[in-house]
Amino acid sequence: MPRIALVGDYDPAVPAHQAIPLALQLAAKAESMQVEMAWLATDAIKDAATLQGFDAIWCVPASPYRSMNGALLAIRHAREHGLPFLGTCGGFQHAVLEYARNALGWTDAEHAETAPDAARAVIAPLACALVETEGEVRFSAGSRLAAAYAQAGAQEGYRCRYGLNPAFAEALTRGPLRATAFDEEGEVRGVELDHHPFFVATLFQPERAALRGICPPLARALLCAASANLA
Repeated sequence: MPRIALVGDYDPAVPAHQAIPLALQLAAKAESMQVEMAWLATDAIKDAATLQGFDAIWCVPASPYRSMNGALLAIRHAREHGLPFLGTCGGFQHAVLEYARNALGWTDAEHAETAPDAARAVIAPLACALVETEGEVRFSAGSRLAAAYAQAGAQEGYRCRYGLNPAFAEALTRGPLRATAFDEEGEVRGVELDHHPFFVATLFQPERAALRGICPPLARALLCAASANLA
């Protein structure tokens, strides 16, 4: 039975936190398997030992986290050790930040929410905040996102004010991290990592479909990747 770590600071009032356990339960039902999940508060993640025994990591919405370092440590562990990973909303933002700092060596990379005056804010305020809004997302052909959804795009919901800074987008996503989801204006809304079993991050919140009783394709894809990792 796959064990999935939900990295984030649980708040029962956050819709995404309500939705994620439902999403994984719906995914498990669709795949005729069981799933175990555990919330890991970011300030409880001190080293990689905290992450032992998990078959996948989902870095969840609702940042800033109590410990950015804890979240980044979990993401780095997943990226470097081939552990299936999904990041949504805040998870997307911190996956980009972790990659910038530790894969590209941009030690001064920052998130504008916590360092608004940073010269290299790879995560910056969106030109138009996406709070309780929906929009069309288009997936790159051949991407994991396109495979998970079995279609070229989807209508997805957001609750965020920060995204990938366009000033750094080309340098960040020329590979192995690649942009594979875009909004109607061509802004990056999802990334994936080459040569990794499953590493996907989206600015949108696919888990919210579970609140309507719909199994989110990315929850199902993560669960399948976790199951394969277990095997």
